[in-house]
Amino acid sequence: MSQEEKNNAFLLGIVVGSSIATIATLLFSPRNGQENRKIVSKTAQALPEMAQDISSNLQLNSDRLSQSALQKWDNTLNRLKNAITAGVEASQNYKE
Repeated sequence: MSQEEKNNAFLLGIVVGSSIATIATLLFSPRNGQENRKIVSKTAQALPEMAQDISSNLQLNSDRLSQSALQKWDNTLNRLKNAITAGVEASQNYKE
């Protein structure tokens, strides 16, 4: 599963979980219907902004993880190059 698919699955999980929590809250709420409708209306208006915030956070975190992975890969390649160079030098010194 690619990182994008994982991000999409995570977002879908948030949406589904939020929906289930909202329905459960409405069903078991001690408030009357008018108060619940106001709350649902305010929540519905805030959803696009919340989704944008979540998307931005996911993008920032995935970028940060990608950069970290690239740095670790570069460090590993540098150590491997140094080890190969040392091995070549050692074998040349051994031949002499």
